Amino acid sequence: MSSVLPKNIEEAATFDLAQAELRELNATLQALPADTNQTSWAVLNPRGAHALAVGLTAPVTVTIQGHAGYYCAGMNDGAAVVVDGNVGTGVAENMMSGTVHVKGDASQSAGATAHGGLLIIEGNASARCGISMKGLDIVVKGNVGHMSAFMAQSGNLVVCGDAGEALGDSLYEARIFVKGKVASLGADCEKKEMTAEDKDILSALLQKAGIETKPEAFTRYGSARKLYHFHVDNAGAY
Repeated sequence: MSSVLPKNIEEAATFDLAQAELRELNATLQALPADTNQTSWAVLNPRGAHALAVGLTAPVTVTIQGHAGYYCAGMNDGAAVVVDGNVGTGVAENMMSGTVHVKGDASQSAGATAHGGLLIIEGNASARCGISMKGLDIVVKGNVGHMSAFMAQSGNLVVCGDAGEALGDSLYEARIFVKGKVASLGADCEKKEMTAEDKDILSALLQKAGIETKPEAFTRYGSARKLYHFHVDNAGAY
């Protein structure tokens, strides 16, 4: 095994991908028991590798020191994954629980189909951020691209910058909060009144992401609920 276990169990175990195979890294992390004492891991020289730290089920912290490729931290269930760089398509795809924190920018489909947990993106996210998310919370400190929250079923998308075209297209019951400008709204997405519950949810997410901004600075968007059932008058919007 090419990872280096520390003498002090509280220190991070280092896994250098310049010397070890990606499959060895994922197999090692996936095999960790829920009660593992080695809860901190550092991944060196990721060099944009795809599928880094996927399928984790133990409550460990994995810090990837560099850029990651496609589907980083996909299917995460309870771990905390930190990427000290940018990520490619589908970061935190199908995540169930835990946290994924991207210190840089994210490519398209960040948080796609994810059922739970928290995804924080310090930079910008590309197109379809939060596509078909099913309970995930996403906080983007920068901008998001077109068709973000497309078919988002539940969860929350917080955008501290601007949003691209067709925001929330075919939205179900997910909440969208945008601080900046929205290029255009997608089919069946509309501006909503910010309720006390919305403010509480948004405040909690901003606090978790370390953002000192009041909820009143954001605009809330949600589903107009006109596409839930087929109606001939809305045929052009399907």
